[in-house]
Amino acid sequence: MQQWALTANTSANTPNAEGPQLAPNRTETFISPTFAFAGTAAATGLWLAALVAIPTLQSSGLSVIVARFVVHLIVLGGTWAGLSRTSLTTSARISTWLAIAIPLTIWHGAAWAIVANGLLLPGATSIPLLPLMIVVPTAVVITLLWRSRQIGTLLDATPDHWLVGLQAYRVIGGVFLVNWLAGSTPAVFAVPAGTGDVITGLMALPTALALASGRPGSVRAAVLWNLFGIADLVVAVTLGALTSPGALQRLAFDHPNLTTGTYPTAIIPAFTVPTSLVLHALSLRQLLRLRRARPVAPAA
Repeated sequence: MQQWALTANTSANTPNAEGPQLAPNRTETFISPTFAFAGTAAATGLWLAALVAIPTLQSSGLSVIVARFVVHLIVLGGTWAGLSRTSLTTSARISTWLAIAIPLTIWHGAAWAIVANGLLLPGATSIPLLPLMIVVPTAVVITLLWRSRQIGTLLDATPDHWLVGLQAYRVIGGVFLVNWLAGSTPAVFAVPAGTGDVITGLMALPTALALASGRPGSVRAAVLWNLFGIADLVVAVTLGALTSPGALQRLAFDHPNLTTGTYPTAIIPAFTVPTSLVLHALSLRQLLRLRRARPVAPAA
């Protein structure tokens, strides 16, 4: 098996004229990708079954609310864990973490306030607020993070499977399938959007475990997983716009989609979608740097 030169996880990153020599940590994993998939599928199935069996649990939006806050804390905790692996000084780690945590929290809070105040409901504003909330922050954040030297250092030091496994939370999109079964969301939106999210979430941990163990083809599989996840988000956003009341509606006139504007499920397109796009972009940056890295022979 090829081994990669480790520069990101050493005490200092030494430039190499021939190109970066990068590698995330390769670790022995005691859980196989197949077992991870089965476990995630079982947990997701039980969760969705509970939402169907207990309608008040779904209508309260409690599962979405709890999941969003848990994911937010995991992202912030993972960021600090990644920074702790870099050669940055303690003060630089803290300032970098705050530079990420504060804007992310403000962004999350602003999106939550907009959703909770019903500003994404049909006719609430004269501007296409939801598309702006998806496109503008995503473009700005990806541009800033992609160009940041410190973010590059953080990504080089962070195991590549972290950014993949994190998105197991995407199974939360299964709520759209539950809404469809309950008759509150049109199938033309819920089935492709919910199914794509669930598949992305189910495959996150198996892909991450394969990547962590350095299995042949795992980097390519992770790149394809990222591309599938991005395509799923694009399809979901497009169908959401085409099925929701407004100037862009072209489908589901007899049963319009109100999910994308209703609290709390609207937090998914308003914040979870752009957050997921940013995570995909960062993961691809990390994986593509790894694929360009020069393989070196293991030490004798």
